[in-house]
Amino acid sequence: MVAVGLTGGIGAGKSAAARCLARRGAVVVDSDVLAREVVAPGTPGLAAVVAEFGPRVLGADGALDRPGLARLVFAEPERRRKLNDIVHPLVARRAAELQTAAGPGAVVVHDVPLLAEERLAHRYRAVIVVDASDETRLARLTGARGMSEADARSRMAAQASRAERLAIADFVLDNNGTLDELDAQTGELWPRLVALAERG
Repeated sequence: MVAVGLTGGIGAGKSAAARCLARRGAVVVDSDVLAREVVAPGTPGLAAVVAEFGPRVLGADGALDRPGLARLVFAEPERRRKLNDIVHPLVARRAAELQTAAGPGAVVVHDVPLLAEERLAHRYRAVIVVDASDETRLARLTGARGMSEADARSRMAAQASRAERLAIADFVLDNNGTLDELDAQTGELWPRLVALAERG
């Protein structure tokens, strides 16, 4: 089994790369999905968030009001740190459970948006960075995702730079082109990941 980190800046196409790898047999562990799962209604994670931030972070249905919580913590680093201190250990524990369940010989790809920002590269045998130019990413965010240019640039600026991500990369997928080109690159990469898994 091999644990591989997958990351990329917003708009780079990390999720598309994860789907390409999954089609080839990778077990994909998506940190964003787990972050929602660990604060679902009835979980200890949600209870801890409410204890820290109060019932105002709940929607009328009793679920976490994610946009409301984001507004609450986005501009205040200390509040964001407190939220991360609750959620990140729960996500890490669940990711470890899924990795263990994947079994020997598996290629487990951990889809981690903030892998560079949180300095998590040491957790993985290898790191894959999905890379695209700032111009390409901006075009995707303002086009397909419908963001304003100001919002897109703000989100890009809040993340690690391309250089910071590339500095931790063992493998780079260039996603300035088409999805078919990205898929072809993952096809070339896949045997190398399988070889890592076989070596254990």
